[in-house]
Amino acid sequence: MPKHGKRYKALVGKVDRDKQYTIDEAAALVKEIATAKFDETVEVHFRLGIDPRKSDQNVRGTVALPHGTGRAVRVAVITKGENVQAAEAAGADVVGSEDLIERIAGGFMDFDAVVATPDMMAQIGQKLARLLGPRGLLPNPKSGTVGPDVSGMVKGLKAGRIEFRNDKTGVVHAPIGKASFDAGNLSANFGALLSALEAAKPGSAKGTFLRSAYLTTTMGPSIPLTLSSGAQA
Repeated sequence: MPKHGKRYKALVGKVDRDKQYTIDEAAALVKEIATAKFDETVEVHFRLGIDPRKSDQNVRGTVALPHGTGRAVRVAVITKGENVQAAEAAGADVVGSEDLIERIAGGFMDFDAVVATPDMMAQIGQKLARLLGPRGLLPNPKSGTVGPDVSGMVKGLKAGRIEFRNDKTGVVHAPIGKASFDAGNLSANFGALLSALEAAKPGSAKGTFLRSAYLTTTMGPSIPLTLSSGAQA
């Protein structure tokens, strides 16, 4: 949406740019400024005190949001044997082995996440790495999408587990729910993400780790957040 639009300017006027809001204040305000005709996604953006050019300072992890993301996640599972039934029972949207690999290689992309068992990773890496990698969909143990517990991985994704990682500028962008969520649920999801991010701080990162944070919606202005002294350490 154009930043000069009357609607956007009116929303910007509701945010005090000289103030750092607590997450409870921001969660309440974000519901007030989410005036689009659809249920906007609420996101948080953290600027980290890392050097993203150094591999040992990159931040990546997963967190189970206690109140989910508000979004239905379509999960594809690449596995075989008894794990096929386990994946289906857990609610996977599409399950297969070599046949599913071929479907994806042929253009099938009707999913939001891909889970795989270790025995399928060689074929996945060979045939799908270039296709899924750039989309952030390539299964990876660090993102909780490769492992023997197919049921647990699928249920976790369906329940609202998200992956976070810094971009090339050292910023982490992550969804924490929808504008329709209760403000308290948004605050709780933010707290879970903040704790996971603090736990993922690289040992080689020096100085202030969490430099700034902003809460925003799909179509709204950003709201500057205050971070506790513990988060700043």
